[in-house]
Amino acid sequence: MKKIVIASALFLASSLVGFAQTFKVDKAHSKLGFSVVHLSISDVEGSFKITDATLTSSKDDFSDASFALTADVNTVNTDNERRDGHLKSADFFDAAKFPTISFKSKSFTKVADRKYKLVGDLTMHGVTKAITLDATLNGTTKNRDGKKVAGFKVTGSLNRTAFGVGSMPAAMVGEEIELKASGEFIQE
Repeated sequence: MKKIVIASALFLASSLVGFAQTFKVDKAHSKLGFSVVHLSISDVEGSFKITDATLTSSKDDFSDASFALTADVNTVNTDNERRDGHLKSADFFDAAKFPTISFKSKSFTKVADRKYKLVGDLTMHGVTKAITLDATLNGTTKNRDGKKVAGFKVTGSLNRTAFGVGSMPAAMVGEEIELKASGEFIQE
């Protein structure tokens, strides 16, 4: 009898809390981009390939979501091979020593309809710091396989020198980096 009561209590608790849903990134429809000011006069844009990202949430509006993302530093692409090689070098990202950039969320707070504040730890160049980003739920739909798909856009900024990335003066390469990520996540 005691086992039945415990099992019933666990079932009731899980139905009240909801079941966490896990979503995996659709790499073909996701991107981690950045922009930095060059010579104080123009923007240089680039991107990294996302190697893995997950979204977990038990609520339909994703207000309790958690995110984790990993990107490959060796895939940096600014449409200039020489610059990309320099960015991979010890002068900037030091991809041989620090081959990944990762993010792990701490909170995802709804601030308006489809708008959220995403707070988490960003690890880059061997340094981990908390950052706050703006997130927008673009929407949800079903894919051809009938699986739920959620689309998000995330924007924000960070100071590259706080992560030890690049010793170039700000007049040559801006210290403030604008981030822009977009992703589709498919429910498992």
